[in-house]
Amino acid sequence: MRILVTNCNTTVAMTEESCARARAAAGPGTEIVGLTPRWGPESAEGWVDSFLSAAAVLDLLRDLDEPFDAVVMAGFGEHGREGARELLGVPVVDITEAAAHLACLLGRRYGVVTTLERSCGQIEDSLLTAGVAQHCAAVVATGLGVLELADEPRVLAAVTAAGARARQAGAEVLVLGCAGMTRLMQTAAAELGMPVVDGVAAAVKLAESLVGLGLTTSRVGSYATPLSKRRSWSPPPDEPAAGPRAGEGRRPR
Repeated sequence: MRILVTNCNTTVAMTEESCARARAAAGPGTEIVGLTPRWGPESAEGWVDSFLSAAAVLDLLRDLDEPFDAVVMAGFGEHGREGARELLGVPVVDITEAAAHLACLLGRRYGVVTTLERSCGQIEDSLLTAGVAQHCAAVVATGLGVLELADEPRVLAAVTAAGARARQAGAEVLVLGCAGMTRLMQTAAAELGMPVVDGVAAAVKLAESLVGLGLTTSRVGSYATPLSKRRSWSPPPDEPAAGPRAGEGRRPR
């Protein structure tokens, strides 16, 4: 079985970290392959980053030249999963949805610990779309940006403090709301005295289960194959790319 893990940003180190966690969770005989988008944000934090990330990931997935049995989308709360399910003929498992579903099997209510406050509403919307928002007690921010997650002692302290607030809000299970937090699962669980679910591991195990059961995305209704039509994924070669605007970096060409 081959499972593709797609990062939602262009930071290769985060792709590698997600793949390491995926391989640790995968069963014997499962091969994990990681891919990093060719363009997009270096970290996904907010609506602009998320929509840009979704387009970049879909661009990556449409050009796959290797066969995979399933795809894991390693971006917590990021957009794109519905489009990927339309695009691909194999199961697509989003780490947000996977973590929430497993958390619902472990306790009556769960909480999510994420990075910045600006990501909370986006995660809440993702959980609502997935049909699991009613079991979420709280989405709590640590105040740390995605690119700050390499400082493990600092991150653990922030995750533990945010997890305690989620527990006070009624959470019985904690979900790590960023793929960059995966290495903290066991330590955070010991500190908080409650089950902690890592989305990457959860998504890999669910993907393996779907493949093993011979199940894939329904083509009835919502995730029907995209209509055949002309789609432009980049400006024509003779059209100059627009320059950067305030608050933006230079756009890829």
